Amino acid sequence: MPTLPRIDSLLSTLNATDVGTLESIGEKLREVHDELVSMDQAELASRVSATLDALKRGDVAEFRRGRAFLQSKIGHLRS
Repeated sequence: MPTLPRIDSLLSTLNATDVGTLESIGEKLREVHDELVSMDQAELASRVSATLDALKRGDVAEFRRGRAFLQSKIGHLRS
């Protein structure tokens, strides 16, 4: 089971994707992806990849939906 500090760190990183360059936001998403893979959360890691793809396409609405989905699902890992 994921530890609370890891989950809090992931949520903090996702929250930090509100500002910054596209490159820095992408890097933060890749960090979240890698951490989710290490936590055996392949489905969520896949969703991070889709959210990153939306960012690369400039699809802001889909990026925001993906980020909100991830914040919600990662928050539920606390239980």
